[in-house]
Amino acid sequence: MTDRGPLRWQEAEIVGITPVTERVKSVRFRVDFADRFVPGQHVDVRLTAPDGYQAQRSYSIASAPEASGTIELMIERLDEGEVSGFFANVAAIGDRIELRGPIGGAFVWTERDGGPLLLVGGGSGVVPLLAMLRHRAVAAPDVPALLLYSARTRSDIIAADELQARACDEPGFTLRLALTREPGGRRIDRATMDEALARLGRPAHAFVCGSNTFVSAASDLLVDAGVPPRTIRTERFGGSLTG
Repeated sequence: MTDRGPLRWQEAEIVGITPVTERVKSVRFRVDFADRFVPGQHVDVRLTAPDGYQAQRSYSIASAPEASGTIELMIERLDEGEVSGFFANVAAIGDRIELRGPIGGAFVWTERDGGPLLLVGGGSGVVPLLAMLRHRAVAAPDVPALLLYSARTRSDIIAADELQARACDEPGFTLRLALTREPGGRRIDRATMDEALARLGRPAHAFVCGSNTFVSAASDLLVDAGVPPRTIRTERFGGSLTG
């Protein structure tokens, strides 16, 4: 699904809140488009104070399209984040929040796109990539996929148990972690990228998501390693993942 004219704001009920890491919470909303979005899309969230002040942010959808009637957002608490602070400290099950979506048509993947599929995520930039992996597992498990995921420490890995289980149980999926603040850890570099590409093969699609610095560096590494720029799609913080 791509954008089709103006989207209306709707009230979405919070039906679940679960800690994911120390700074990230999974928030599940009941919406009418839970089975009508494409992995990689995002939603706008708007909060309105009693005095009329509004704060609006965008968050990628973490869940795959499904028949549950809900979508999952994974919201990272930012020190100065008005919206993320609300979800970290105030939001409760049963709250009704203004939400608009789904939004986005460039940074998306479905089973029709095929593979091999290379996903490169930094920090909470893994969220839309997780939606793609969840969709792939159901709709196209034979598509080879590799997630190269950079996080500070093991405790900062979003959906760590799920990702490890997928790496063990799904023959076509490979997980590679780059833990920058663990002893002996390092950032994603050319050697890391070359190893990932050797394991996966030449990707038909490469998706890179994270901070501006991370996306620029990872994209340059892909191009230097011979991945055609036309196959690389990027999503940067400040777009669909601000808090």
